[in-house]
Amino acid sequence: MAKELLNKKDIERVLSRIAYEIIEKNKGTENVCLVGIQRGGVHLARRIAEKIKIVEHADVPVGSLDISLYRDDLSLRRDHPVVRKTDIPFDSNGRKVVLIDDVLFTGRSIRAAMDALMDYGRPACIQLAVLIDRGHRELPIRADYVGKNIPTAKKEKIDVQLQEDGFQDCVQLVKAKE
Repeated sequence: MAKELLNKKDIERVLSRIAYEIIEKNKGTENVCLVGIQRGGVHLARRIAEKIKIVEHADVPVGSLDISLYRDDLSLRRDHPVVRKTDIPFDSNGRKVVLIDDVLFTGRSIRAAMDALMDYGRPACIQLAVLIDRGHRELPIRADYVGKNIPTAKKEKIDVQLQEDGFQDCVQLVKAKE
């Protein structure tokens, strides 16, 4: 059974707020770039870049990052990871990189993303923006920009559905099966 937490309009509001917060924290967009973590983070990064462009009249470079081979659970998985495209079409050296993901849970994906990102250069800083922070951290990682904090049980799941993947925009809480 799923419960809707955010609809299309809610997601747009949240992404607008995150865009404004990124601009404010970085005192504009100079030297800022966005890198979305495959898959949902890439779509969100592009949307945030569009919102920043409307506000600041500036293009913020956007890249995509695949972390599947950097995960610490590779040896524990029975199936092979689906490797997606990493595309960082700009030099990240000395830049303020905002990593973007859809859901922050244990922090392990973010750690893997930071490891992967460092293979492409040495950013001045790495910031983190997430649509949903559901808690249950296993590593000392926190987001700089959070769309919505949603406390969950460990067995519950947050399902982010985006139009870029052929769905209607929404975020749902999927209850654990009894």
